[in-house]
Amino acid sequence: MKRKFSPSVWALAWRSLWRDWRAGELTLLLLAVTLAVAALTAVGFFADRLQGGFKRDAGALLGGDLVVRSDQPLPADFLQQAQQLGLQSTAHLSFPTMARAPDELGGAARLVALKAVTTGYPLRGELLLAEQAGAPGRPVQVQPEPGAVWVEPGLLESLGLQVGQPLLLGEHGLRIAAILLQEPDRGAGFMSFSPRVLMNQADLAATGLVQPASRISYRLALVGEAAALRDYRAWVEARLARDGLRGIGLESLESGRPEMQQTLERAEKFLNLVALLAALLSAVAVAMSARLYALRRLDDCALLRVLGLSQGLMARSYALAFGLAGLLAGLLGILLGYLAHHGFVWLLAELVQTSLPAPSAWPALFGLGVGLTLMLAFGLPPVLQLSQVPPLRVIRRELGAPKPASLAVLGLGALGFAGLLLLASRDLKLGLIAVGGFALALLLFAALAWLAVRLLRRLPRRIGTPSWLSLALQQWTARPGYAVVQVSALSVGLLALVLLVLLRTDLIASWRAATPADAPDRFVINIQPGQADAFQRELRQQGVARYDWYPMIRARLVTINGRPVSARDYSDERASRLVEREFNLSHSTERPAHNPLLAGRWQPDEADGISLESGLAETLGLKLGDRLGFDIAGLPRESVITSLRQVDWSSMRVNFFAIYPVAEVPGAPLSYISAFRAPERAGFDSALLRAFPNITLIDLSRTLAQLQQVLNQVIRAVEALFGFTLLAGLVVLFAAIAATRGEREREFAILRALGARSSLLRRVQRAELLGAGLLAGTLASLVALVVSWVLARQVFNLAWQPTPWVPLGGALAGGLLALAAGWWGLRGVLRTPVAQTLRRASD
Repeated sequence: MKRKFSPSVWALAWRSLWRDWRAGELTLLLLAVTLAVAALTAVGFFADRLQGGFKRDAGALLGGDLVVRSDQPLPADFLQQAQQLGLQSTAHLSFPTMARAPDELGGAARLVALKAVTTGYPLRGELLLAEQAGAPGRPVQVQPEPGAVWVEPGLLESLGLQVGQPLLLGEHGLRIAAILLQEPDRGAGFMSFSPRVLMNQADLAATGLVQPASRISYRLALVGEAAALRDYRAWVEARLARDGLRGIGLESLESGRPEMQQTLERAEKFLNLVALLAALLSAVAVAMSARLYALRRLDDCALLRVLGLSQGLMARSYALAFGLAGLLAGLLGILLGYLAHHGFVWLLAELVQTSLPAPSAWPALFGLGVGLTLMLAFGLPPVLQLSQVPPLRVIRRELGAPKPASLAVLGLGALGFAGLLLLASRDLKLGLIAVGGFALALLLFAALAWLAVRLLRRLPRRIGTPSWLSLALQQWTARPGYAVVQVSALSVGLLALVLLVLLRTDLIASWRAATPADAPDRFVINIQPGQADAFQRELRQQGVARYDWYPMIRARLVTINGRPVSARDYSDERASRLVEREFNLSHSTERPAHNPLLAGRWQPDEADGISLESGLAETLGLKLGDRLGFDIAGLPRESVITSLRQVDWSSMRVNFFAIYPVAEVPGAPLSYISAFRAPERAGFDSALLRAFPNITLIDLSRTLAQLQQVLNQVIRAVEALFGFTLLAGLVVLFAAIAATRGEREREFAILRALGARSSLLRRVQRAELLGAGLLAGTLASLVALVVSWVLARQVFNLAWQPTPWVPLGGALAGGLLALAAGWWGLRGVLRTPVAQTLRRASD
């Protein structure tokens, strides 16, 4: 009796998976899934460790269980209420200022972040001090004694000082008693551009640094029972609402301090964007590779049906095999992602200078979910059709070809995958832009590629055209669907690459070009009115002939058209922040020459007029004729908007949001700000600080160099992750080229049988691939130029000019990538003997 062919589903799935793996049939599928999982988990592990670090050090990052921050000294009842509720408290203030070495020790100067603390500091966390440079740190929970300061190691190095030597702050000298390695409420070592100086608040008055217009941040840190903290929070919120107090806010362990994480979050968003692009490209690669796999398995499945294998068993075995393949690729991707995230930590060393905790299991589990979703949603639908192959295909090869997957199946898979990507993005707007933008880019590139194919089909074949070129054009235009897929896939990957190059080079170059060669590189603030004449005279004596000179007034916007204004009136985050903060205003009878008027008029000595920066007016919804009321140190002043100015904030000039067109504002406390280009000789900064020890001198060239270093590190991290995106794009290209392999073999076999030489066919193949790559690179570069122009004008506000080499460079890059992919995917087509190819084509 004939035995029925009925292997178990596990045995069949395992044998199929093992055979296809050894034969290389699953290579593209597994590679695409691995790349997607690796890209997403690399960012996931990095973000998870950052969040873990912030949660671990929450108390130290904040300096207490609850913190009241203010830009003015807090009213006395804030501290009294905390004491009544039994809360422990400590107050401190911080601001940027200049620190100097004594003249006999070199006289070098450096901008520092000065923090003056009181008894009880720190309430949460601990300070880490070292007695000498290079010595191990010891934890303490005390504050510096009067007459002493603790400084970070970088300050000693830049000033050439050592522990025990004096440090000059304003008009007072303090002894450097220890090296500060770590402090609470600063992010536990997260990046800060200015080195910290920690002093006792009892020494602050002697320095003379606190002036009426000084920009100081006041903080009151509190710890205690949860109930008492809730009561205090409710009291503060009620007090703020009742009395309309401005510039005061609360920070807690739940709300954190977002300014600490802003740079890291921005870097994380960049990385997320590139990772999402890699995952989206991988989804296309999986769908194409799965269809190619199904085409190659039609005959095998027909034979299995003849042997009696049921459709249900075949479907279950393929589902299990692809599930196992997705699991294997996911595990490999998790391993690669874990290794890659260590590279991010190393590349972003300036941003992350603290030890991070081990990552949780969530990124790994999420990566497995992405891998299985990719395989089952995009890879399995065409493969499941293999169970429906009729046994009659064994003798009739035209039967059983796979059909396009139903829109319902593809829609569900795409929605599930899009949901995972939105979850991975950690930002709904970013995720929607990435997923939606990817779809629009694919449609645009597909439409342009289809149009290019149509134009090439109408291109006349002139006499004298090389035969290999004519044949290549005929081959390429004869398969418009495959041509469109190839060009679209490579265009998306090249678009990301070209955009990254443009952002790195052209936009940064444009930003630098916006700064004239003689632009100011020094800003000086906190110049008091009694020092104005002497300071300007000192500049002229030092050879500084051109300098910006403006009075600076601290004020707060309190009314618009007679109605009180608050941050709650605006849903836009930037508008709320601008309304809440204090403004630096100025006054001058002459309009700044570098601020062209966009609307209105500048009327000198117009007592009730005010000129506004156009961007601020747009953000707050203001227009000409609106009345603005400012509180200037208790002095109310209401003015009408009479002009709107365009301000180039990258010009390195002194700029203001608002300027009164008058010679003076009676009763307003003010200081002066100056900007100039320092003479190129040693000792200029030190001499200026010796003459005016209370001023704050900012060497902008050093700060910008530090900012540029951070930007370069973020770009390097994005570039490292972009390798996954580029590989995913290449996988899509390999799959698209491999999909035409069978047809190419048949066509080339016929041509070789008719006498065509292998050298001619190689030229045809190279020309076809090169043409696809050149077209893809050109399309990607043109779209990248448009996107870069929009970014430059609308986001960076730069007068950006297109670079002529971009389309040419993009076209060459696309051509080379297409040639490389074609060489790898089709290298065996012309090596197969003609007889073998013809027999296979005739089967």
